[in-house]
Amino acid sequence: MDLRALRRKYRAVAPGLNERSRRLWVAAEAAELGRGGIGILEHVTGVSRSTITRGRREIAEGAHRDLPPERVRRPGGGRKRVTEQDPQLLAALEALVADDAAGAPDSPLQWTAKSLRELATALTARGHPVSHPTVRGLLLELGYRLQANRKTREGTQHDDRDAQFRYLAEQVRAMQRRGQPAISVDTKKKELVGDFKNPGREWRPTGAPERVRVHDFLVPEQGKAIPYGVYDLSRNEGWVSVGIDHDTARFAVRSIARWWAVMGRPAYPRARALLITADAGGSNGPRVRLWKWELQQFANRTGLTITVCHYPPGTSKWNKIEHRLFSYIAMNWRGRPLVSLAAIVSLIGSTRTTTGLRVRSEVDRSAYPKGVTITDAQLATLLLRPHPFHGDWNYTFHPVRARHS
Repeated sequence: MDLRALRRKYRAVAPGLNERSRRLWVAAEAAELGRGGIGILEHVTGVSRSTITRGRREIAEGAHRDLPPERVRRPGGGRKRVTEQDPQLLAALEALVADDAAGAPDSPLQWTAKSLRELATALTARGHPVSHPTVRGLLLELGYRLQANRKTREGTQHDDRDAQFRYLAEQVRAMQRRGQPAISVDTKKKELVGDFKNPGREWRPTGAPERVRVHDFLVPEQGKAIPYGVYDLSRNEGWVSVGIDHDTARFAVRSIARWWAVMGRPAYPRARALLITADAGGSNGPRVRLWKWELQQFANRTGLTITVCHYPPGTSKWNKIEHRLFSYIAMNWRGRPLVSLAAIVSLIGSTRTTTGLRVRSEVDRSAYPKGVTITDAQLATLLLRPHPFHGDWNYTFHPVRARHS
């Protein structure tokens, strides 16, 4: 028997065969050789003994004739995806990388400093046995990418930066274990309302681009839109209030209150507490007196115990709302002029993702004047408890009626 000739024959036909036809061809050749044929074909082709045996059985039973020529496997055949075998695997992996993940505010891409082997080892230890190549595929599916360093950071970092990230993540997990709401909040970039150029491209007939203004000057009668977002960290849901006046702390808290009335309270009917994660600057900064005053009023009205954890200074782009909500809104309206408030609300509300993100939005036409002063006497009435760790970044409001009941 000339094994080299058999090997040459297999190499000549193999590129044109699919999984099914290759299995049947090798099985037929093995049957032709008779006793010992399976071992010979395994050696010559590299096809496993079990596969050749299965092919011979299919030929003997005529099972291969039951399938249409274009099918390789029977319906439902083949190995199940690892996420079907272990439905909790993706959630476990995302929980491992979430605390160290980072993402540019206008991009859904994320990245993690943990290696694939470290993640695979940690998942296996938690009861999710998986290989590091599989972890790589799952990370790509979750939207993570391997990234190199880029020189963009300016200034010094706070000594407790990483410790605050860990503390904030622990507070979120504790709230989620108790079934209480935890949200991420921030103001999205202000947008001019009108037929202005919006970055990005969309499919349109050739030679018929959307015509927009040459200069980006404010149109007074149309004004600007100020989107303030609330993202539910547990339910993958978002709320965006589109303001038309000023981005003040009162506007920020009213947006949170509106989310609570429309989405939060129906989703958490037994909630007694609320955790807010926010940047360390802007209308929801920890040094803004009006922010704290308005949160106390919100706690008094709802009876909720409200905890706030701020991201360290200079780390606002790591806020979850940036790459879990705002980036997808930007992608949804890319290349489309934001011609009216109604168009903005519609585009925000129609934002969807394959992971199930749902967003609601409405216009807030109230006036929010700047320069509202909260006196020392007013500040002294707040039922505010700073946390032992960085009380300037982490603090809790207790509702007045709960305190006095």
